[in-house]
Amino acid sequence: QLQVVESGGGLVQPGGSLRLSCAASGFSKDYPSIGWFRQAPGKGREGISCISSSGTITIYSDSVKGRFTISRDNAKNTVVLHMDSLKFEDTGTYYCAGRLGPGCSRAAGVYDYWGQGTEVTVSS
Repeated sequence: QLQVVESGGGLVQPGGSLRLSCAASGFSKDYPSIGWFRQAPGKGREGISCISSSGTITIYSDSVKGRFTISRDNAKNTVVLHMDSLKFEDTGTYYCAGRLGPGCSRAAGVYDYWGQGTEVTVSS
């Protein structure tokens, strides 16, 4: 069964950068597509980025476009979300999720496998 585990959260000042990783395991043939989601305190879950199994398709929400970059290294079964120019409103719990299938999506409902989340706090 596919498993995904996030790492790399922490405390950063506004304007700073963080790198989140999502390690995938438990699949035998096709690499999973991966989505990144976040949930700010008191708010719903937001799909912010995704990447297809080959890495040829990437999608970003308007809230992170131009500041966040998603990439993958299939040899290491890892997807990285590089976050630059962080803002206070980027604070929240960040989750990666995996699915086996073509394309990628920012819709939470298409993902079957979720990590436990990693905390990102942007504060001065």
